[in-house]
Formats: sequence, structure tokens, C-alpha cells
Amino acid sequence: MSDSTPVRVPRHRGIYLLPNLFTTGAMFAGFYAIIVSIAGDFSAAAIAVFVAALLDGMDGRVARLTGTQTEFGVQYDSLSDLVSFGLAPSLVMYTWSLSALRDFGPTWGKIGWAAAFIYAACAALRLARFNTQVGVIDKRYFQGLASPAAAAVCMSFVWSMDKFGILGEELCFVTPVIAIVVGLLMVSRFRYYSFKSLPMGDGRVPFLWIIVGVLVLVPFFIDPPRVLFVVFTLYLLSGPVMTLWGRATRRRRRGAA
Repeated sequence: MSDSTPVRVPRHRGIYLLPNLFTTGAMFAGFYAIIVSIAGDFSAAAIAVFVAALLDGMDGRVARLTGTQTEFGVQYDSLSDLVSFGLAPSLVMYTWSLSALRDFGPTWGKIGWAAAFIYAACAALRLARFNTQVGVIDKRYFQGLASPAAAAVCMSFVWSMDKFGILGEELCFVTPVIAIVVGLLMVSRFRYYSFKSLPMGDGRVPFLWIIVGVLVLVPFFIDPPRVLFVVFTLYLLSGPVMTLWGRATRRRRRGAA
């Protein structure tokens, strides 16, 4: 009489489809932005980056709502962000405006691609620092400008100028400044409000919030590129203003004490 040992079927590791599908869509939108910018359709490229930002905001919420959060999803989302909010904006700005600096000599041409690279490198450093600080920093604030917001500033600028017929060549000395400043703000220590503490889902809000939402949506549908550019530029400036104001307030309190 012999005992037969049951054969254990090996367990195959898989991934959750739904949240990673949103992440893949965001990365595709960033890749599409690069392709259409090479073809010269800069408005479509800017819109594609905004679509990527929308999908990027949805994948995390879908994962939390469905209980499908995994370490794989976190790393995949970070790589997708690098493509959509690091490489895509830098290459769109280069093909739209920075490449025109080559007409002023080889040195200026190097400054053009260097500005694009600085932005992309800062986005990569920002994402790496964010991944190492998860669970440590205050979730109400970002340390440094978030890469989707940085991409929104640059792409709303490109979209606004392209819509009103202003060529990138005419702004080739302005675009490097924007790319470098926005890139450095991503790796700065300025605090930016994350909006993660806002009530979502079943959270109740005052009725006034509905009126504010309508007042925001109406001008957005009238002139999306300029409204987005103004809104995200104000958000970009809020970090230095809020941080410096907080430091000054603490110094006054110490002096009074």
C-alpha cells in the first residue's frame, strides 16, 4: 500500500488588469504626444499630455476603490509618469521651440537640448524622491512641484501659444527659461498643497463649493488653454509663496517669543 502525494499546481503570479490599464493608457497618451509633436501638431500633443494626467489621476483611485493596490502598480505608475510628464513635455518643447535655437549657432543649439534634458532629468529625480518618501512626508503637501502639474504648466503654455498662432521659433529664448525653472521647482524643497485632504466620495461639502465649481468650469470651456495656463501658473507660484510666507511667520513668532 503506497500513499500518493497530490501534485501541487504551481501558482502563477499575475497583475490586476483594471488599474494597470489606466496606467498603460496614460503612458500611451504621453507617447502619442511625442509622436504628434514630431509631426508638428503641438496642440494635439499638449492635449494628449492632459489626457495622460487625467488617466494618471484615475489609476490610483481605481486601485484603492477596488482593493487592487500592488507594488507592481506603484512602480509601473512611476515609469508611466516619467514618460508622460518627463520625456513627453521635454520633447514637445524641444520640437516646438527649443530646436530653433540651432539657427543662432551650435552653442545655442546645445542650450536648447540641454534645457529639455534638465526638465526631463528633474522629472525623473522628482519621481525617485517621491517614491522614497512615501509614508514619511505629510500627505497634505508635495515637496517640490508634482510632475503632472509641471507638465501642465509647460503644455498649457505651448497649447496657448499654438492656438493663437504664435510660433515656437518666436519664443525660443523664453522656452528654455520656462523649462529650466519648472524643472528646478520639481526638485526644490518648496511645499505645494496636494489637495488630498479635500473631501471625496461621501464627504459632505458646503453648497458654496458647487457655485465655485460652476464658476471654474464655465471659463474653462470658453478658453481651455489660457484658463489652464493661468490656473497652473498660479499653482506653480503658490509653492514658493506659501513656503516663504510660512518661514517668515515662524521667524516672527520666534522673535516675539
